[in-house]
Amino acid sequence: MANGGLQLLGYTLAFFGLVGLIASTAMSEWKMSSYAGDNIITAQAMYEGLWQTCVTQSTGQMQCKVYDSLLQLPGEVQGARGLMITSILLSSVALLVAAVGMKCTTCLADDKQQKNKVALAGGVLFIIAGVLALVATSWYGENIRRKFFDPFTPTNSRYEFGKALYVGWGASALTLIGGSMLCCNCGSKAAGKSYPAPRATAPPGKDRV
Repeated sequence: MANGGLQLLGYTLAFFGLVGLIASTAMSEWKMSSYAGDNIITAQAMYEGLWQTCVTQSTGQMQCKVYDSLLQLPGEVQGARGLMITSILLSSVALLVAAVGMKCTTCLADDKQQKNKVALAGGVLFIIAGVLALVATSWYGENIRRKFFDPFTPTNSRYEFGKALYVGWGASALTLIGGSMLCCNCGSKAAGKSYPAPRATAPPGKDRV
């Protein structure tokens, strides 16, 4: 049988992964203005996220503006929005499903095989959610990298990776690792099988009563 402590650790990691996914999606620092070059004005810093853009002055004052139109957004922003929201929803469902299937809960305590299957389903959902978030952050980061090294991109229009990307990558890793630990139940079905005791047979030469 899978270790209940390992199962609890995986659930905890996946929970923190969900918190990180929510934080990353809400943050406005998915990309930040680059200071590469000799003629860059550093009096203000520009940040862009999935929902708004922000400008920070050298005095510390920050001004943010929500995107006016959804249809005018770049494809990577729209795709990252959809993937991150889907990842958060799947992780939330997986959190509830895995809680039912964990050994430290009393739900389905009478049916161990069914309980293990529920825990496995929660782990699979966590893994899918982690993959979706990893695709969203990596896709967005690849667009930043490609435009940064594009010679036709003006120097003052280049961006670098923001803090939200690193938070998203870390949260994706936690979700994947936690889901994988919960999926350790996949081998417990065979290990937990019980076979009926052999039926007693009458000695040879004697009639059964």
